[in-house]
Amino acid sequence: MAKTISDKISELKTGVEWFYSDDFKLEEASEKYKALTTLAKEIESDLDGLKNEIKVIEEDFSKE
Repeated sequence: MAKTISDKISELKTGVEWFYSDDFKLEEASEKYKALTTLAKEIESDLDGLKNEIKVIEEDFSKE
């Protein structure tokens, strides 16, 4: 099952919190940062897609 935007945002929030936690390890920071950057880009893409869908729906309703 594909993750929802909310799931991804929650995962991103948890990942960012790791940097401020006692579990933080400098050796892992670079990989975590890269993964979170990729996740943030996915979220941005998902939101752009949703925005486009909403515009299409708005256009359909404005034609009536």
